[in-house]
Amino acid sequence: MLAVLYLSLGLFTFVLLTLISTKSIRKTFISPKKSGRKMLWFFIGLLVWNFYLYLVAESGIVQDFTLPPKGMMALILPAFIFTGLFIYFNRKEAWIGNIPPHWLIYYQTFRILIELLFVASVAEGVLHSNVTIEGYNFDLIFACTAPIIGYILQQDYIKYRKLALAWNYLGLGVIASIIFVFITTIFFPGFYGSETQLMPKAFGTYPYVIVAGFLMPSAVFMHVLSIVQLNKKKNG
Repeated sequence: MLAVLYLSLGLFTFVLLTLISTKSIRKTFISPKKSGRKMLWFFIGLLVWNFYLYLVAESGIVQDFTLPPKGMMALILPAFIFTGLFIYFNRKEAWIGNIPPHWLIYYQTFRILIELLFVASVAEGVLHSNVTIEGYNFDLIFACTAPIIGYILQQDYIKYRKLALAWNYLGLGVIASIIFVFITTIFFPGFYGSETQLMPKAFGTYPYVIVAGFLMPSAVFMHVLSIVQLNKKKNG
């Protein structure tokens, strides 16, 4: 059941990303043929990436908790490189401005579900409590502010643009702290006074790898995209 819930959350965010991209593409490209082709490529890209995550998980390298962190490099590094390059080269494109700004904020609400799943995962022996709200991961608190910030930005974009910018930077900082907790829990258990491995290797299997390879990178992508958009639309 836990695996099904992770897959369901992955599918849920997949649908959200598709809806956001569809809104932007249809508003940017008037030609139905061109917009249809763009949406198809987006959909294929998401499918290919998730299939890649499955193959990486099946290879077993994510369950190798020795240094260097080969699994994390295979899951996270490509996603971060893509985020940086894609947004840099598209930062001046019209499609960024055609996404409703509050949508990018509301999207981060899905992190509430991740954190609740994390707590359930500890009970099932899939995660260590360090990486949940019971330990040193406070993302649940941050994620609860997403619908609030999204709502007030929707009401008055010009007045609350700077607040939304600061919130996005804070969100990236929270994600960075979570990555630190995961890395130290997995590879440096001595940091928490333990001489034995803390993280269950089950978290390195599919579908749990979609957290590091898809869900978390998508949150980073949306934060960065929102920052670029908010800086671009200073005049509302």
